[in-house]
Amino acid sequence: MSTDVTGVEVTTLTFIGKPDCHLCDVAHEIVEQVIADLPDAAADRIEIVEASIADDPALYALWWEKIPVLLIDDALHAHWRVAPDRLRAALLDAVDTTVHGLDPRAEVHP
Repeated sequence: MSTDVTGVEVTTLTFIGKPDCHLCDVAHEIVEQVIADLPDAAADRIEIVEASIADDPALYALWWEKIPVLLIDDALHAHWRVAPDRLRAALLDAVDTTVHGLDPRAEVHP
C-alpha cells in the first residue's frame, strides 16, 4: 500500500517481467483487461508499477525463473500464469482494505 500525490492510499500492483517474454505479454494483457473491467472507484486506487529483470540484477536474482510475477502491495500474488478472476478478487480485496484501513492479514475477532 502506498499513497498517491493527493495523499489517498492506493494499492500497488507490481508487474515483473522482461522484454520478448510471451508469458509476460499474455499476463500483461490479462492485467490490463482486469483493471479495465474494475469499477472506476477501485481502478483509481490501483497504481501499476512495471519492472524488468533485464534492468535490475536484484529482481533477476529473485525472479528470473518465475516471470511474469505479480505482487500486490509487495506480496506475491502470482507467477508464470495469471488467473483473471483471482487477480480481480485480490485487487478488489486490497482496494477495500485501503478504503477501510484494515490489514487483510490481521485476524478478525467478532
